[in-house]
Amino acid sequence: MTCWHNTFDSETHETAFSIDPTSISFGPGVLREVGESLAGSKRVALFTDAQVGKLPMLETVRESLKKAGIDFELYANVHVEPTNASFEEAARFARDGKFDSFVSLGGGSVIDTCKAAALLSSCEGGLMAYVNAPVGEGRVVPRELPRHIACPTTCGTGSECTGIAVFDHLELKVKTGIASRRLRPTRALIDPTATEFLPRMVVAASAFDVLSHALESYTARPFSSRAKPVNAARPMSQGRNPWSDVGSLEALRLAGKFLVRAVHDASDFEARSQLSWAATLAGVAFGNSGVHLPHAMSYAVAGLVKSYRCEGYPGDEPLVPHGISVVVNAPSVFRATASSSPERHAEAARALGASLEADAPLAEVVATLSGTLTRLMRDAGIPNGLSALGYEDEDVPALTKGTLLQKRLLDNAPVPVDEALMSSLFRGAQRCW
Repeated sequence: MTCWHNTFDSETHETAFSIDPTSISFGPGVLREVGESLAGSKRVALFTDAQVGKLPMLETVRESLKKAGIDFELYANVHVEPTNASFEEAARFARDGKFDSFVSLGGGSVIDTCKAAALLSSCEGGLMAYVNAPVGEGRVVPRELPRHIACPTTCGTGSECTGIAVFDHLELKVKTGIASRRLRPTRALIDPTATEFLPRMVVAASAFDVLSHALESYTARPFSSRAKPVNAARPMSQGRNPWSDVGSLEALRLAGKFLVRAVHDASDFEARSQLSWAATLAGVAFGNSGVHLPHAMSYAVAGLVKSYRCEGYPGDEPLVPHGISVVVNAPSVFRATASSSPERHAEAARALGASLEADAPLAEVVATLSGTLTRLMRDAGIPNGLSALGYEDEDVPALTKGTLLQKRLLDNAPVPVDEALMSSLFRGAQRCW
């Protein structure tokens, strides 16, 4: 573990980090514990989407709530990629229903929508009041929110462990979100058997979100590089720290070993279960450290989508799944950030399964990590860069502009960020190999 002491002036810089763990139950069958987890609730909002609504785990959750004697109402209209309009629609349902607790069953879109609904039905102010500045007001969530039991059905987003809710702003054509510790679900029930129903490319997209969470968390700016906080008010994206390092490295190791297997074989329970555990570890890690440039860039990539459609996802509208919009940027980013901490980038490559000598020169570290990422992407069927998603060099200014709005993420990068760097990174992401 890299020592952080004496790297920065302790009189002016941070010397402590915060840990905000989520209550987690992990393993086959835990979905049957939803009702027990909500003991004392009178009326519950159950959020899911149309696809998950057809699967047997929804009935498992319903039966658990019925057994506990809890009145509930189902909301199954969550969008695959939420928008400001779909968040507002979900919030209206929550306000009208007068619920005292919430359950989300689905991927990150379902969990994020449930977070937003719980917030907007419990606190004054509209959606944009709480959206991260400079897109929104960045208002502080003023009170504790109702109980929220998050039940992920994908092996990827980690949303069940974070206080972040992300959406596409339709009018601004940019992805943005809300970040607050009070958005973090009360408890996560993670049943890896739910992933057996996932199509191949849904697994691929979510798996690379896992990998990116871990890799960005491990290479983020150190928490000790920040100025001392006022009244111990540390940001959620506080930077890498000893807590996040442990989860990130193990998540990378598991992704390197099981990601491709999990994508190509739905019957490989070991691979999908281990990938679900990697998602949990990475979610806990980046929920305390934050992510940086690949995710910041992904918001613009997804928000400015042209005609790309990914197999395995419902509907016929253009869609770049979140994990794909993130990882297509990753090789370009990590070639640029490796010089900020060569030893960390080298350790990340080793965790993913690469062979690299302890004293390998920077050029070899860059080539090895980039090569390992692109090999995994090719083997899993990920598109070859932004050009494969329909973007060209002429789109770089708009992509750059959208990314520069993501202050929370850019501030967590291990290198200084400006317009020239972002433009260079997008040009470098046109093709990954």
